[in-house]
Amino acid sequence: MTYAIVVAVTAILMASVVVSLNLTAGYAGQPNLAQSAFFGLGAYFAAVLSVEHGMSFWSVLPVAALVAGLAGAVLGAISLRLREDFFAITTVGLNFVVVALFKSVDFFGGATGIYGLPLPVLGSTAFTNDHFLVLSVVLLAVVVLVARIVRDSWYGGMLMAIREDELVAASLGAPVALFKASAFALSSLLAGVVGAVYAFFISSITPETFGFNQSVLLLSMLIIGGIGTIRGAIVGAVLLTLVPELFRFASDYRNLVYGVFLVLVLRFQPQGLVGDDSWLARGVSGLLRRPSPSLPTPKEVAR
Repeated sequence: MTYAIVVAVTAILMASVVVSLNLTAGYAGQPNLAQSAFFGLGAYFAAVLSVEHGMSFWSVLPVAALVAGLAGAVLGAISLRLREDFFAITTVGLNFVVVALFKSVDFFGGATGIYGLPLPVLGSTAFTNDHFLVLSVVLLAVVVLVARIVRDSWYGGMLMAIREDELVAASLGAPVALFKASAFALSSLLAGVVGAVYAFFISSITPETFGFNQSVLLLSMLIIGGIGTIRGAIVGAVLLTLVPELFRFASDYRNLVYGVFLVLVLRFQPQGLVGDDSWLARGVSGLLRRPSPSLPTPKEVAR
């Protein structure tokens, strides 16, 4: 049971990060391959402030959010002069820079990372895995709520207009720079909070945890689930967290199975498993729209 709870918490936290990534990669259409860096900034600042400076779990959460959000705003400012492939390459470089800082700067503990994070305390009770499960569900609900508010607002509509054609949006008077920078800041802020919770959950962090491979995995989760949709972000994150665990018994071939699965989905269902216009989404939509059979009238019964 403990193992199942650990996997569940991990999957839910990954879902929260992927939903936050969808704000930029999905809604704003920016190919962000640095989300793991913001996730890591939140985790590292939470760990440093807790272990080295004795701050409580609850007090480090806003600090982790602020630091990651500011870093995201900087990336958003950088993105103003870059487009598509060039921006994607820039985010890759940023991820490597952040990981290099984690490894080389003593403030972040160097290559060995940071260990021994204290358990959060609620009242006089130290957290257990059950507490982390509840907290992760609440955190996912908050991130989803923020994403839904953004999606259904005029702000989200402007982000999607920028995604479809940035030049046209700018020609119509939309403040593209402000919208892109704010989207990155909000996305990174949410990832930073999740990173802080993740650091306390696993109680130790190392630079490799937040490397480029993790950013690729996060974006893969979003694409496979269905980029641009909240349900796709959650399904992709949960599925790609569980698949490696399900094939743990075949550790030598686990990555092979994982890779084949990615290729098949991208080849035959590029919209994602539950994304807009996917076969599954169309099927569910068709079932919901199917008219229910009407009851016979008394005249028809008499016949």
